Amino acid sequence: MKNPFSKILGRFSQDIGIDLGTANTLVYVRGKGVVIREPSVVAINKKTKEILAVGEDAKRMVGRTPSHIIAIRPLVDGVISDFEVTEAMLRYFFDKVHQMHFSLIPRPRVVIGIPHSVTEVERRAVEEGAINAGAREVYLIEEPIAAAIGARLPIQDASGSMIIDIGGGTSEVAVISLGGVVASRSLRIAGDEMNEDIIQYARDKFNLLLGERTAEDIKIKIGSVIGGREKKEAAMRGRDLVTGLPKEIIVNDEQIREAIKKSVGSIIESIKVTMEETPPELLADIMDRGIVLAGGGALLSGLDRLIASETQTKVFIADDPLTAVARGTGIVLEDIDLLADVLLPRAYKR
Repeated sequence: MKNPFSKILGRFSQDIGIDLGTANTLVYVRGKGVVIREPSVVAINKKTKEILAVGEDAKRMVGRTPSHIIAIRPLVDGVISDFEVTEAMLRYFFDKVHQMHFSLIPRPRVVIGIPHSVTEVERRAVEEGAINAGAREVYLIEEPIAAAIGARLPIQDASGSMIIDIGGGTSEVAVISLGGVVASRSLRIAGDEMNEDIIQYARDKFNLLLGERTAEDIKIKIGSVIGGREKKEAAMRGRDLVTGLPKEIIVNDEQIREAIKKSVGSIIESIKVTMEETPPELLADIMDRGIVLAGGGALLSGLDRLIASETQTKVFIADDPLTAVARGTGIVLEDIDLLADVLLPRAYKR
């Protein structure tokens, strides 16, 4: 039986869908769409334990703060690594949504996307963090299912749909039928790992120490997995590990392909293994419909063509792949009773 007080609070609160990502958090508000897209970063004063900034403001501080101020990511590989900071970050997003819509008592009902591979303890941590941050009800959904819903795949049909969601911390490969995951791989290799690959490449080839933001900017600007006719170049700026002085190197797209080759290969391998584990009938459906790419990694130039070539299957990039999981949580919010079967059972009891 539903708490009548919860019903009253519902009138003063927004229903929220959250893609709680390692790199970015996206917030969907029922009836409004995706209203917040900010980095999952929190800046903290180590001396006072005070939270100074969250999201975009905190990311601007990365690598630019005095020693007593640290900018941290409270999620690692899609899983909470710092419970208190995650709670503070969620509270910040809840408050921001309700300030936008002039709600006096922010006690939202929340649907949160989490990686397919998380344990019950990790699920409980997400639920408890959201409750402590002010949510009145929390529902969890696996990210590949949320991404498939966001990409408008017919996941509740008795036919196979394949989704590849490449985020910041994890790459999720899943074959879905009748609202459930039939075969899957969850790989802790994604956008962040590619940034690390570029940092390591700069260190090994040029004795250059790069910052994380610089590596990500280079990946976005000239990163690709298949060579094009036009050669692209970008400036790689950092600290010379020999002299300790600033140094700039011009790199091209071919060098960045070489840097991220191993990570991309691991993702391709996990796709092939998932297909090998898929029943033949569902595999036939996937060949007809194609594979759908979602997440920020879907924007890596040529990745769709490389996957199509390696799997001999059509590959499509979801509309606005960055927001696919957030949109999926929002669609579930719009009709939570009809889509209740796709939600995970609750791990946290108040």
